[in-house]
Amino acid sequence: MSIQRNDIPILEYDTDPLALFTPDSEHKGLRLPERAVFAFLGEAVDKYAERHGAKVADRFITIAKDYPIYVLEVNGQQICLAEAPVGAPGAAMILDCLIACGVRKIISGGSCGVLADMEENVFLVPRRALRDEGTSYHYLPPSRYVDVPAEAREAVEKALSARGLHWSEVTTWSTDGYFRETREMVAHRKSEGCATVEMECAALAACAQFRGAVWGELLFTADTLADASHYDARGFGRDSVDLALGLCIEAVLNM
Repeated sequence: MSIQRNDIPILEYDTDPLALFTPDSEHKGLRLPERAVFAFLGEAVDKYAERHGAKVADRFITIAKDYPIYVLEVNGQQICLAEAPVGAPGAAMILDCLIACGVRKIISGGSCGVLADMEENVFLVPRRALRDEGTSYHYLPPSRYVDVPAEAREAVEKALSARGLHWSEVTTWSTDGYFRETREMVAHRKSEGCATVEMECAALAACAQFRGAVWGELLFTADTLADASHYDARGFGRDSVDLALGLCIEAVLNM
């Protein structure tokens, strides 16, 4: 039997790598470039694709929205570009499909909340994610953290350095409970070294590791939970969106 049983269902892990249907089942024959930017940056992705003459290679169709999968040439290299949906399950589902269609090196980018005292629009590079979401447990056996590969971190940091930008590596807290970031839980996560909070890092790192791909992420600071008595949405990091997308593209070319 391949299932590692547990009284807690989310901690049960099946070591069998085969599932009843595969992530390329709806995209058979689609071959994508080796490198991809998979960005939590909304309409900025579509606008960039339009400005740079990207072609739509396919679409990932969900009941809520269609996600174009673009292919474009940057500095003589073909790359894939796709918008990532917010939330671990949907993001991992599309990432799994990209990998199944040939993508092997991926950089994501998006905003994060901060638990430590940090200004808005600061760039960060996660080195590991605390697995407080459900999706990663379907890709890797239970553990407290999942690491982000050094190759991907170094690619992001090289892109930041090339632009003269400063960054820090951080441990991030990936959670499904956007409205369950309680005062006590925030304090607990801070006490174990988490500087940021977001919803997908652990899941995407686990999915890529399981599939044999290399994935990393560029985060920029948005809202803050650093003050236990007051939540501040600030500007949600909107001023960093376009710059972050450019940095992700430059980073993936470094891999």
